[in-house]
Amino acid sequence: MKHIAKAIDVRTRRIVYSVLAIMTMVFSMGKSLMAQTNSSTAVENIVLVHGGLVDGSGWRDVYKILKKDGYTVSIVQEPTISLPDDVAVTKRVIDGQNGPVILVGHSYGGVVITEAGNDPKVTGLVYVTAFAPEKGESAASLIKSAPPGAPAPPILPPQDGYIFLDKAQFPAFFAADVNPDVASFMADSQVPWGVEALGGAITQPAWKTKPSWFLITTEDKMIPPDAQRAMSKRAGSTVVEVKSSHSVFLSHPQAVAHIIEQAANGKSNAK
Repeated sequence: MKHIAKAIDVRTRRIVYSVLAIMTMVFSMGKSLMAQTNSSTAVENIVLVHGGLVDGSGWRDVYKILKKDGYTVSIVQEPTISLPDDVAVTKRVIDGQNGPVILVGHSYGGVVITEAGNDPKVTGLVYVTAFAPEKGESAASLIKSAPPGAPAPPILPPQDGYIFLDKAQFPAFFAADVNPDVASFMADSQVPWGVEALGGAITQPAWKTKPSWFLITTEDKMIPPDAQRAMSKRAGSTVVEVKSSHSVFLSHPQAVAHIIEQAANGKSNAK
């Protein structure tokens, strides 16, 4: 009987050890699967949309930071002639991405991403001191409805359907904290901004169905900070404020890259 009991005891221990080994393996596989699932939630594709009067080259420093951090970054060179054309150009870039996209817009680029962001590949929107219009609103209507006492941008009368800023005042209004030589070059190399693009109205604001992040620049003389705060609140955006001019992508590229990476990882400031 002792021999039988001993045999049963050995067999029982073997069964227990086998069960423990299987449980350990399952647990390890579960942890691995969870890690893979968590890592897959981070969006790797970033699409940057510039604003009016400038082109996509201004994103260079932000681009370099994001690329170094492992993101796939594409820059839209929209013509800023009409909103439908700019949205179409942006959507072509989105279509070329392999997977979900975080769509980023500066200034007028915010209007573009508000419409183009309805694309199913877009999972989040980042407004960089940008316009975030409601249905029926445009950059022009938002400029006209600026808060009382806000500085009026030095927009010159349209020339053949395009607008420019007064070159002498450009640095102070658009790029006050940028290297003076760079700001002067920006003033002299302004990209014509179509009146039609300015007046392009939103048909369906993507921020109503997609999460958004908003970088507000507190020293902005192109889009008043209070207007930015009102738009970000309306959109329910995660907000970061930076002491900067309208050209924050040049003067504080690290801050811009940081909020984009927050969006790519689905992080908010909620406590």
